Amino acid sequence: MIVKILISLIPVFLFLILLLSLDSFRLVNQTILLFCLGWGILSAVLSFVVNTFLIRYFGINFDTYSGFIAPFVEEFLKIFILLILIRNNKIGFMIDAAIYGFAIGSAFSMSENLFYLFHFSGSENNLMVWITRGFGTALMHGGTVAIFGIMTMSALNRRTNGVIAILLGILIAVSIHGLYNQFLISPLISTLLIVVIIPVTICLIFQNNEKSIRKWLEMEFDSEVKLMRMIKKGKFIETKSGSFLVSIKEHFPAEIVFDIYCFISLYLELSIKAKSIIMLKENDLPVISDPETPAKLKELQDLRKNIGKAGLIAISPVLRMSRKDLWKISLLETK
Repeated sequence: MIVKILISLIPVFLFLILLLSLDSFRLVNQTILLFCLGWGILSAVLSFVVNTFLIRYFGINFDTYSGFIAPFVEEFLKIFILLILIRNNKIGFMIDAAIYGFAIGSAFSMSENLFYLFHFSGSENNLMVWITRGFGTALMHGGTVAIFGIMTMSALNRRTNGVIAILLGILIAVSIHGLYNQFLISPLISTLLIVVIIPVTICLIFQNNEKSIRKWLEMEFDSEVKLMRMIKKGKFIETKSGSFLVSIKEHFPAEIVFDIYCFISLYLELSIKAKSIIMLKENDLPVISDPETPAKLKELQDLRKNIGKAGLIAISPVLRMSRKDLWKISLLETK
């Protein structure tokens, strides 16, 4: 029994630990990670309830249901919380999306495998079944949600159509799950394919994405520091950004123009602070909390409300307000 538990539960969490170790920028928030693990367990329970109800209510053959309907139910439930995190700018890159997604799938597979262990362990003594579940099924559950997260964040950060990316990500996740469940090839070969393809694909994406994150940090950090230095010297008007704002100030009341300048200055300060935190984490250096940060975040929110959507649109050529940029500010909320 102990051997079956180890084989069916340990591999997927070892890979999750590997993914966390590859996150050199420490993008993953521990609280959110625990939340994702909890959702993975809850989504497994919900899947069992929904699947049992649909099979009994409609009298569907188990094999048919497992191959064509269960993948939709289970993937939608697993993905649901990842969509909420993305919607609320709690995820910034493909790396953290993949780790959170894999965590959800890992906890889902753990719950599912524990259910099978306690209900079928006595009747199923073939060790290959538990190897298949531990290495194949478990990695599949984690991999599908990770792939969905990677595809969605890749599209959003490239500012392509997010809806199409989400639908395509769901389709791919469901397709992988469905094909795996239909046993078109032997379980052993399916397991080997999952063990090779999913880890290698995710690790390669990690490597490529870390290069793009480093480039983003270096380029934006340098430009923001230069702009902030000009503001502090009172020479902001001499910059291209300052000249642009002068050209639009006649379209806004004087008090709104003042709030726009304050918003830009405070946003740059917090943005530089957030990027500094990322770079400190990458180099395993201590991050010192600033007691004034919560008040500054509150002030930034108030200024954003004051200038409104029109003001934000007006300053969009000056400040980068992409999903990544909104995410980096959210890093400060936990400091």
